[in-house]
Amino acid sequence: MFTITTKINIPKILIDILVSLQELGAQPILVGGCVRDYFLNKEIKDFDIEIFNFDSLELLEISLKKFGNVKLVGKSFGVLTLKVEGYDFDFALPRIEKKVGNSHTDFEVITNSNLSFQEAAIRRDFTINAIGYDYFKDEFIDPFNGIDDLKNRTLKHIDEKTFVEDSLRVYRAVQFVARFEFNLDENTKELCKKIVKSDELLYLPKERVYEEFKKLFLKSSKPSVGFELLRELGVLKYFPELQALINCEQEPEYHPEGDVWIHTLMCLDELAKILEKEKIEDEYKKLYLFYAVLCHDFGKPFCTKEINGKITSYKHESLGIEPTISFLEKLTNEKKFIEIVCSLVKNHLIPFQLYLSHSSEKAVKRLSLKVNIEDLCLVCLADCLGRDIEDKCKCYDAINWLNEKAKELEIHNEPIKPLVLGRDLIALGYKPSKEFKEILEFAFDLQIDENLSKEEILNKITNKY
Repeated sequence: MFTITTKINIPKILIDILVSLQELGAQPILVGGCVRDYFLNKEIKDFDIEIFNFDSLELLEISLKKFGNVKLVGKSFGVLTLKVEGYDFDFALPRIEKKVGNSHTDFEVITNSNLSFQEAAIRRDFTINAIGYDYFKDEFIDPFNGIDDLKNRTLKHIDEKTFVEDSLRVYRAVQFVARFEFNLDENTKELCKKIVKSDELLYLPKERVYEEFKKLFLKSSKPSVGFELLRELGVLKYFPELQALINCEQEPEYHPEGDVWIHTLMCLDELAKILEKEKIEDEYKKLYLFYAVLCHDFGKPFCTKEINGKITSYKHESLGIEPTISFLEKLTNEKKFIEIVCSLVKNHLIPFQLYLSHSSEKAVKRLSLKVNIEDLCLVCLADCLGRDIEDKCKCYDAINWLNEKAKELEIHNEPIKPLVLGRDLIALGYKPSKEFKEILEFAFDLQIDENLSKEEILNKITNKY
């Protein structure tokens, strides 16, 4: 155990809080990600503070309320949260945890203000997350040599016994390795494989797994690193939809890079570059785009065959819907999210098909009813760039063509809106009936296929009905 004297740049509001806690007789220590991210030169907005030599959660809450609205996350865990001035602060009493069952909630938690920093930190997952910072002594506390591991870019577990008690740590290892571009320590890798083989991952709630995938997608410049590690650790046995992509052949003329797994990973990295270049900030949008790219070729294992010396995958886009739903339901219950991803998967070939066939505006209009065209173009671009072809300029040609068409029609980000609605039929003197649906569909077809104005459509309706 050793200490290094250095100053962390922390916000003034947190300094005020730390001073108030010290006045209570407590010893507040910054821990976890905020200390780690300081060494990685990353912006810090979330701060975890562990409170030593103090055992009253009630007094702690009263003290913190002077600074803003305080929430109790879990009395058994002794964690209080405070959001103020754009920062998230978590305050916790030191504790030890013992696994007593298979569920993520099956932990016996004992808070103990008399624990040393090392005793409290041993429950943490990796050495890089077990570094503390004492503001008042202006020093780092590093009982497990996490600073060295940060310098060596190595992700290493702290304690074998406590590490295997939480199987989510396999997914945490994956996203940390991808985000920080670290190497996974060989002993830690073997422990992760042991957890995977034990089937402990089956007991994890899908919400917790989803959160780790979210961090992998949103915080790494090369998500492929994480997915390749998932494969190496054996995690893909829980996701047969991903496992099936490995060794699924592709036509070398169009996919010289190799099988569908390699192509998919390349596409993920290309999407990460595209989103960075386009400066897209919407996390929800970024996530469904990543999942659409991840799932876009799920149908290929069901239809790939050799015909006349060529490897083909006819109808793989539509055959990919069922495995996409199966995969996503292992991670989320949000139906809207799944529907958006499926719409992108089902239509991911259409931009190139429309471009190559010089399709009319009506085809673009009808496409807007099926999928968000702007989103589809991003997925299609990642799909095209995620391969080892020489002429990648053609990728942009097709995407730019479709995007420009859609923007001219003002349908790049929303479906085309019908000009004639039910109230227009009532204004013409029609009474609501079963025939309304047929008339409105007739009107919409005229609008899309013949590009008629509202007045022209109403005249056609009057003449026909």
